[in-house]
Amino acid sequence: MSTNRFGVRTLAVLAVAGLAVLGTPTIASAHVSAQPAEFTQGGRATFAFRVPNERDNAGTTKIEVTLPQDTPLTSVRTKPLTGWKAEAVKGKLDKPVTIAGKEVTEAFTSITWTADAGVKIGVNQYEDFQVALGTLPEKDTLLLPVKQTYENGEVVDWAQPAGADGKEPEHPAPALKLAPKKAGDDGHGSSHGSATNTSAEGETHEASAGTDNTARYLGGAGLAIGALGLGFGVGAILRSRRKA
Repeated sequence: MSTNRFGVRTLAVLAVAGLAVLGTPTIASAHVSAQPAEFTQGGRATFAFRVPNERDNAGTTKIEVTLPQDTPLTSVRTKPLTGWKAEAVKGKLDKPVTIAGKEVTEAFTSITWTADAGVKIGVNQYEDFQVALGTLPEKDTLLLPVKQTYENGEVVDWAQPAGADGKEPEHPAPALKLAPKKAGDDGHGSSHGSATNTSAEGETHEASAGTDNTARYLGGAGLAIGALGLGFGVGAILRSRRKA
């Protein structure tokens, strides 16, 4: 009888553990990042700046992205986000540059999201600020430094590039990895070939591929734990019956 009870308890505990894993949401990155972050040189990028709130005594009320001027972006669109005002600033370049065969004398310099009164990214929360950028430069990495302002006045500057040894700095800048354009590639979407559609208003119609993959891994782990618990429980019950 005791073995039977042990088997039932084991089954229950492990099954609950499996469900807990399945029910666990994907946790936002511990720093500001681009989601997704891989695109094709010469094309456009539609993605989100994922901003987690890292303070337990203040919420985030402002996000400012600095856009590159050495490889300027001539197209910037933001997706409307309830409770936040987005502003993309455009200015004259110090020196004209040629992009896609055209001389460019002005480009976007920054994007700023400011929270409305009473709105913020709260403790243990994160927010996605979606954008569509182009034309992407012909370089391996595009750094997009971000300043995160808290309601208490604190400003965190996410602007550090990765070190030569590949180690992540304390405040890494969000970065896009840009792959060379392949024959037949129109330059839209990620370098892995997943299409990302942008409407005239710059709306994103595709979720982050990295987030989906993580959720699948967690789901698989939950199913495995649940199956293991079921096996233990059934085995214990059968052994108990045989002894009886």
